[in-house]
Amino acid sequence: MFLHSVVKFVAVLGLTLSVASGCTTATSLDSVGAITPAPTTEKSAAIVVDGSTGAVLYQAGADLPRIPASLTKMMTLYLTFEALQSGRISKDTQIPISARAASQAPSKLGLKPGRTIDVDTAIKALVVKSANDVAVALAEYLGGTEEQFAAQMTAKGRQLGMRGTIFHNASGLPDAQQITTARDMALLGLSLRKHYPQQYHYFGAQDFMFDGKIIRGHNRVLAQLNGADGIKTGYVRASGFNIVTSISDNGRQLVAVVMGGETARQRDAQVVSLVNAYLPQVAHK
Repeated sequence: MFLHSVVKFVAVLGLTLSVASGCTTATSLDSVGAITPAPTTEKSAAIVVDGSTGAVLYQAGADLPRIPASLTKMMTLYLTFEALQSGRISKDTQIPISARAASQAPSKLGLKPGRTIDVDTAIKALVVKSANDVAVALAEYLGGTEEQFAAQMTAKGRQLGMRGTIFHNASGLPDAQQITTARDMALLGLSLRKHYPQQYHYFGAQDFMFDGKIIRGHNRVLAQLNGADGIKTGYVRASGFNIVTSISDNGRQLVAVVMGGETARQRDAQVVSLVNAYLPQVAHK
């Protein structure tokens, strides 16, 4: 009976804390603060951050565990950019495609085992196509195995301050142990621009040429918002529709994250609405 009461109390406390989560205009990215009502579904979360100061302009469920889906590839790319900067690889380095990489579920380029792909094209494939086969190939090349690379991803996230994220693969394909938060994804988005400005242009790509064909992307927000220059969309059934959007407009920088959208259109509309509402509050550099 006592145990039942404790469990009930914890459940009520958790619900109370969730309902208390929402919006602030003066907190840092590290703090939770007083925020507006919680998201409407167990998949939903959102946060808007001033890219210059790190101030949180809006948040809803930003620290609740969420499934990253292909937002995972942002960290795969972060470690790829790190390897480029250190000189470990170049944009011309050829990445071999293993049988395991080739066997990944879509979205993918459909590369055959034994083929190679250069790093420049691999980066575009992750950003534009969200290619799971290429994500695994990069992980195996840089980490030895995808499992070892995922451990490096998690460790790098901790270094960046991503306290609620555990990576178990490089692609974002379903894995029950792979979790993140909207706050962590915003922090990763800010870190990509801050630490790798010379590579950041990739995130603005809406298509690329591969094997004589134009490969088109999924990120329609790039064409809907002035100053939108990335970063990534993601979807698996368990996560709903996710997006991290970056804006650089007339000296103002902003990152907005929406997770758990019911449809891609609804997710896009929500992030566009958040950007339009909060960009006027962003500090000029």
